[in-house]
This record gives sequence, C-alpha cells and structure tokens, in this order.
Amino acid sequence: MICAEFFKKGGKLIGFSISGHSGAACSGRDIVCAAVSSAAYLTANTVTDVIGVKAGVSAGGGRMELTVPDSGADKCAVTLKGFRLHMEGLRKQYPEYLHVHDTEV
Repeated sequence: MICAEFFKKGGKLIGFSISGHSGAACSGRDIVCAAVSSAAYLTANTVTDVIGVKAGVSAGGGRMELTVPDSGADKCAVTLKGFRLHMEGLRKQYPEYLHVHDTEV
C-alpha cells in the first residue's frame, strides 16, 4: 500500500511524504503507482523549479519527501493543496492501494 502523509504546521500544508508500493499490478503496469509518482514529481518540480522555493526534496527506494521552509509555505499552498486533493481522489478510486493522512509537525 502507498502511504501519502501530508505535513501541516499551524494548519498550513508544508510538505509531504509518499512511501510504499501499491501492489495493484506488476512493475511497469501499476497505474496507481504511476499516478501517484507522476503527481508527486509534478508537485516537487513545480515547487522547486517553477515557484522557485528552496524546498528539501529526497527521492529513492519507493519514497519521496518534500518539505518547504516557513518562508515558502504561502507561495506553495495552492500547489500542495492541489496535490493533496489529487491524492484523496485517487484514494477514493483505489482505497485498497492508497492511504492518505495529515500530520501536524
């Protein structure tokens, strides 16, 4: 199962962690994993390369994490909210393969 954890600070989204594998299909044919991965990379690239926020980003081994500094939280709010909404939509379609939750940090 893929776990999508969203980090909140004072009620504001400041990042996320995506980990695990959905197991919906074999590697290369797993549409749930592909959808989550694509959206996570789009979000990370938008935050760092389009908006220009110096976020902490790490990826590898079935995991991606992004955390924006306090100074970038407002600039990234819409992008992170859109990503979270997308993950909720995928969770509703594929509840056995994706778990979404928030963590106050």
